[in-house]
Amino acid sequence: MDRALIVCDNEKGTSFYKSFLKENGYMDMVDVTSGPMAKRAILDYDFDICIINGPIGGASGEELSKDIAEKNICQVILFVKAERLEEISAQVEDYGVITVGKPINKQLFWQALKLAKVAQRRINMAQKENEKLERKLADMKVISRAKILLMVENNISEEEAHKLIEKQAMDRRMTRIEIAREIVGGR
Repeated sequence: MDRALIVCDNEKGTSFYKSFLKENGYMDMVDVTSGPMAKRAILDYDFDICIINGPIGGASGEELSKDIAEKNICQVILFVKAERLEEISAQVEDYGVITVGKPINKQLFWQALKLAKVAQRRINMAQKENEKLERKLADMKVISRAKILLMVENNISEEEAHKLIEKQAMDRRMTRIEIAREIVGGR
């Protein structure tokens, strides 16, 4: 389920964003009325999307949007006055913030929301792939450490240590990493 953070300092705007997000599949929403409250909410929850209705707290919202986008993996959509759209968009686009002009056009909001969902999925896929590679690298380090221990203790080559780990893994029906952990852990 998608979770959304709405940063808006007026009830009418918050109600509109909640209604629109609910229509588009967001059931879990947190709404706050200031930048500091938004930063606290992000510390407590993981969000898929953050909607910022600028101006917020006297500022247009670009600093808050950059801060959230830079430090979190959620997608940020910033709503700003149409006359400042180009200027603010240029300031936040390098941070991956999507900017939409006000008054709000529902079709444009829907497109921005879909774009944010697609980008969030891509980020999640890349994050999973990164975690997979980090686990693989950690496993390779343990296997290398086990090979070094076998080489030193048995006065054998790296290739022989590699074959020994593979043979034990096949004979005992275990993975190479399980055998390597036993070797490293037993010393």
